[in-house]
Amino acid sequence: MNLVYGIKDKPKFPQMLLFAFQQVLAILAATIAVPSIIGHGMSQSAALFGAGVGTLIYQLFTKFRSPVFLGSSFAFIGSMFAAFAGAASLSAGYAGLIIGAVCAGLVYVVIALVIKLVGVQWLNKLMPPVVIGPTVAIIGLSLAGNAVGDLSVGKVMKEITTQVIKDGAIVDEVSSVSAASPYVCMICGLATLFAVVMFSTYGKKMAKLIPFILGILVGYVVASIFTVIGIVTDNVALQVINFSVFKNMEIFAIPDFSFLEALKGVKEIDGAFIATVAVAYVPVAFVVFAEHIADHKNLSSIIGEDLLENPGLHCTLLGDGVGSIAGAFFGGCPNTTYGESVGCVAITRNASVVTITTTAILCLIISFFGPFVTFLASIPNCVMGGVCITLYGFIAVSGLKMLQKVDLGNSKNLFVAAIILICGIGGLSVSFGKVTLTAIACALILGIIANVVLNLKKTEE
Repeated sequence: MNLVYGIKDKPKFPQMLLFAFQQVLAILAATIAVPSIIGHGMSQSAALFGAGVGTLIYQLFTKFRSPVFLGSSFAFIGSMFAAFAGAASLSAGYAGLIIGAVCAGLVYVVIALVIKLVGVQWLNKLMPPVVIGPTVAIIGLSLAGNAVGDLSVGKVMKEITTQVIKDGAIVDEVSSVSAASPYVCMICGLATLFAVVMFSTYGKKMAKLIPFILGILVGYVVASIFTVIGIVTDNVALQVINFSVFKNMEIFAIPDFSFLEALKGVKEIDGAFIATVAVAYVPVAFVVFAEHIADHKNLSSIIGEDLLENPGLHCTLLGDGVGSIAGAFFGGCPNTTYGESVGCVAITRNASVVTITTTAILCLIISFFGPFVTFLASIPNCVMGGVCITLYGFIAVSGLKMLQKVDLGNSKNLFVAAIILICGIGGLSVSFGKVTLTAIACALILGIIANVVLNLKKTEE
């Protein structure tokens, strides 16, 4: 790819701040979504701070050669629920989050040491482009439903009551849904989508480098117009943005760091609880390891440098593992390399590591600044959905590009690619108790097995 900024390039300071803010917008929704899903009082600001710390640590281990941001990992959501479920108290649950992250991080450290000793050539033979290409593609395609689903969701919520049968009795169950009309939300999302596309394609100079910022601003303005009209006419169907979140915000607030709560529950931890948490986290770490390789293969193809060779897979694994531990220490969430960040690099053609480092520092700062965090959190799902269509789409396309040099006329290659794509898109997953092999991991494992089996016997001329 013809990059505007290479990994060693340093944009001018004002531009660098804009580029960093764009990365923040790209990774924000997913990073703060994990603590929201887990609940138990987990802080979104602390998760953002933890992601910033984790990214800085990752950059140190990778010698500032890998332009990707680390954010809250969705793969560990089940493990995090298990940590709270097996805890004697809320504080012990927070301690479990940190213990689990340490266990998962140690898995990365051990694998990194093994790879340091034996190299990565075996890995390239085990996962050639015919395996990695479709795997990267399904990383983007597996997220497609999230992006499209967000297109019809606003920030103003309403409660609906449905009757369900529990334990033989009919009870009322209250849930929250978007109050805005799906069609109004879709207009805002599509306005964002086409703004990003137009700025990225036809924009001049700076506009071409910050299409996400401009696109989100366009979507936010459109959503604000609908919301103001809805408030004036008392029509909730037009109210896309929840402006009420700005009423009680604090100008400056220290995030509720996870380790502060975890310290209170240390006395309630015993060997059985540690074993329970380890069993919940360690197997997932092996699953995320497969996705780690796919992400870095994809990023390597974008920047034109093999990150598995330089700085080396052992360095990226150490950075990811130790960064995850640090992220959980502050925010409770283990971190992982973000496809949204990779997509942002691909679309803007800005691979400057200085930009990623600035993004991490920016996350540390804004996590203390109430108005900024509140504004970012007020961006409607539909607007972010319009952005994510392009981000996830670029991930999928970059995976398919890896197949360009693969001979799909060869039935061996055709079968391997077909197995990965269908199993990945179809959502094949396997659960063992509380541990779940994701569709991406299952597809990759099956693809590796198929590739090995089909190449046991060399093709005869």
